[in-house]
Amino acid sequence: MELTSVLYQKNGAVATITLNRPDVFNAFDETQSYDLQAALKEARKDNEVRVVVLTGAGKAFCSGQDLKAIAGSKNRSLSDSLYKRYNPIIKAMRDMPKPIIGRINGVAAGAGASLALACDFIIAAENAAFIEVFVNVGLVPDSGSSYFLAKSISPARAFEMATQATKISAQQAQEWGLINRVVSTENLDEEVQKHAEYYAAAPTLAVGMIKKMLNKATSADLDAMLQIEAWYQEIAGRSNDYREGVTAFNEKRKPEFKGN
Repeated sequence: MELTSVLYQKNGAVATITLNRPDVFNAFDETQSYDLQAALKEARKDNEVRVVVLTGAGKAFCSGQDLKAIAGSKNRSLSDSLYKRYNPIIKAMRDMPKPIIGRINGVAAGAGASLALACDFIIAAENAAFIEVFVNVGLVPDSGSSYFLAKSISPARAFEMATQATKISAQQAQEWGLINRVVSTENLDEEVQKHAEYYAAAPTLAVGMIKKMLNKATSADLDAMLQIEAWYQEIAGRSNDYREGVTAFNEKRKPEFKGN
């Protein structure tokens, strides 16, 4: 796997994917879009990887689309760009049968905000911020932002963020329920490492199915979810991790899950 705009590092069961265009605050050009797709595909197919950390190089997480990179484009189809570049990224993240931790080290704007909100567990540095900047150039939210905002916060706050490009601090984002943790910049890596280690040792099969269940719960009714729970519980009950969990409980020790 050859990547030029994304770094992919694997440390045991943890794969760290870093957007690597710090000179433009990790704004997306075509290369970075396809590199990120490739990195996510690699993390999914590698059975040794049980948790993914997504972050940005330098001072920002991701500032969205690099507008300078498309300045000379004429008659450019924005929907084609979404279908080919951004939507596959978001779908790969939500379909990933492993948890994705968002390490938000700075601004997450536009598609960068969408990328951050597509993570499963989001940890932000206290100087990070979230901005839905689409309306500032006469566009609508994309890359899943309309979905994640409506799912996570009140309609009034979602409307404000989407239509006024309101800059939301990390602290506000946590208070509103958009993210999980806010820590000092100095403690960001320590906090991310703590949760990465937790998920690296967790029953990955069960965590992946929980992720799928919660995705489905936003649009399914109770009867459908009861059926899905029964289906996934049958699968989980046949796993090696379930047998290990019960054995460890009876032996009064900490389980050693293998992720299957």
